[in-house]
Amino acid sequence: MKNLRMLAPLSLGLAACFWLQSCGKPPEGATQSSDKLQGKLVLTGSSTVAPLAAEMAKRYETQHPGVRIDVQTGGSSRGVADARQGVADIGMVSRSLKDSEKDLQAFMIANDGVSVILNQDNPVKNLTDKQIVDIYTDKINNWKQVGGKDAPITVVNKAEGRSTLELFADHFKLKTTDIRADVVIGDNEQGIKTVAGNPNAIAYVSIGSGEYGVTHNTPIKLLPVEGVDASIANVSNGKFPLSRPLNLVTKTTPTGLQKEFIDFARSKDVQDIVKEQYFVPVAK
Repeated sequence: MKNLRMLAPLSLGLAACFWLQSCGKPPEGATQSSDKLQGKLVLTGSSTVAPLAAEMAKRYETQHPGVRIDVQTGGSSRGVADARQGVADIGMVSRSLKDSEKDLQAFMIANDGVSVILNQDNPVKNLTDKQIVDIYTDKINNWKQVGGKDAPITVVNKAEGRSTLELFADHFKLKTTDIRADVVIGDNEQGIKTVAGNPNAIAYVSIGSGEYGVTHNTPIKLLPVEGVDASIANVSNGKFPLSRPLNLVTKTTPTGLQKEFIDFARSKDVQDIVKEQYFVPVAK
């Protein structure tokens, strides 16, 4: 009897120990905490948003080693189509959504503007809206007609489906079918490289991309629009007339990893990245 009394507390203690150990382990299939996020996201769309989103993705992956984020370009129209069809988890769109796209949800991560750029060696410092329209419709085709050198103008235009083209055409009241281009490019980098390598070229690109190029010794210059200097500072203070939101878009209300990344992309944790990419952070 004495031995039984001694074994009873021991049995209870062992039972409690096993019970506590089993309680300390999460059941199979349990959702992991936010610091152990796992999974993959695919982002497609705007070539303006893509470099910004890629830098945000790198930081997010560093903080969450179990997450992989694939960022692909292709233009804002691709971002809309892929998000709508479920091909991408998140679309990237460098403009406001159109009325026909209001079935999607947009989340602004930064502001940007669009500026006309020339080669640094081109002596032309200003162009009126009418002169820009006339250049892009081939009514003006030599730089001497606008105070420059006697040289033919190389007109660089964006491909259809690019939001930069849509914003440019809308501001200057141009039909895209009326534009007479010598070179058609996809992303901002192609436009900048084309103008940097051709002293007679004219193009239009994201102000953020343009300012980044200028500060990194790319031989281009940004022209003012309606007398307002093309700068991120003037986009930020609302003075620049040709500005736009940079958006992440989804088919439905974001959940899970999709929501976590969008919240991160709109947070103060990435405002330094937004500024480093020469865009204007979303006010918080």
